[in-house]
Amino acid sequence: MEQSLRWLASLHKFGIKLGLEQTRRLAELCGNPDRELRFIHLAGTNGKGSTGAMLERALRGSGWKTGFYSSPHLISVCERFRINGCAVSEKEFIRQANVVKKAAETMAAAGASVTYFEATTVMAMLMFKEHNCDYVIWETGMGGRLDSTNIVQPVISVITGIALDHEKFLGSTVADIAGEKAGIIKVGVPVVTGELPDAAERVISQRAAEQKSAYFKAAEVAPLEGGTELIEPGYQCFKCGGETIELTLNGVMQQRNAQLAIAVLKILKLWNPECRMALKQTRWPGRIELLQNGRFIVDGGHNPDGLQALCEALRTIYPGRQFNWIFGAFADKDFLGGLRLIAPLVKRLQAVGFAEEARLSAAPENICQAAGELGIKDCSVIKDLPAYLKNAAAAPEADDAVPVIIAGSLYLAGEVLEVLQTPEKVLNL
Repeated sequence: MEQSLRWLASLHKFGIKLGLEQTRRLAELCGNPDRELRFIHLAGTNGKGSTGAMLERALRGSGWKTGFYSSPHLISVCERFRINGCAVSEKEFIRQANVVKKAAETMAAAGASVTYFEATTVMAMLMFKEHNCDYVIWETGMGGRLDSTNIVQPVISVITGIALDHEKFLGSTVADIAGEKAGIIKVGVPVVTGELPDAAERVISQRAAEQKSAYFKAAEVAPLEGGTELIEPGYQCFKCGGETIELTLNGVMQQRNAQLAIAVLKILKLWNPECRMALKQTRWPGRIELLQNGRFIVDGGHNPDGLQALCEALRTIYPGRQFNWIFGAFADKDFLGGLRLIAPLVKRLQAVGFAEEARLSAAPENICQAAGELGIKDCSVIKDLPAYLKNAAAAPEADDAVPVIIAGSLYLAGEVLEVLQTPEKVLNL
């Protein structure tokens, strides 16, 4: 395993290359495994993972064999490749990594440098083909048009939502970013969207028309009705498309993600009572996830749009309350915009840094300074996050306590889950 991980890590030096030529060539050298699979292709700024997890669980509950390719991972690269909800074994990971490595070496001899994401994308295709998956939930990494995942021919294209993120690569406006996400729309393949800004909707509907693709809005296919019937920590119940839907995922935005998943299944004529019952069992680690009997909530929201969804959930579940926050972010993210959003809900903020091989985290001292300028007066730095979490989990809890909120990055969420959660709960859905 270590040898395969070292090889993949070595590909980070080639950075991010937007384009499909290398992935197509890599897949070709590996036998074009994508041509025998049925893909549900998801793009969007936020919500891809949760929507994909709901689709996977619903299809599995209905008796279909599923593959699920997602990124990034939280505690193990094997999470990126799930068969029937379970992360692949290290043995299988190594075997398929070796297949792709040989193909990458052939390309290198011709002067091509395969990237990390290109390699894992083709590995996923090989795994899902070998397991004869009936449906593959296929999540883009970034963008859509030039994303490595876009070499496939899906049965449906799904665009969850559009907001500003990855502007360096995707464009500086919502319309620009929508144009990149709309690149997953294929000729004659239906597309369904979640809630979109008007500027994004215009771009995506125009792209669908150009591709002669049937264009659906989830809100029209499976309308949410009458607001929330019940929402509490770890459970919510609401009406969608004339049916009562139950979820254990937290946050009102998960109702919108469920609406989108239901719309996809209805368009594909796969929706049934078994799917509806399975939705309640959906798990998606690190997304407004309650840990330690509700003592902590960890969330991977890493941009203002994601953190806004977290704040919306907290205001709904814990009205009028403020929280102790642990916050960390990558330096290339808009952490100041995130701090502005969370500031009204912060009683005390503790900043934390983390080191990741390919990217730099924002300095905790800079986070504290920015928080102070926003009116968050009680700020400090956590030097040893694992030790802090272990001590906090063991300390007595006040009767009226609200959870400690840990947010700002999926990488931070992964560090927390390694301390507070069993590996199986993260690896297997």
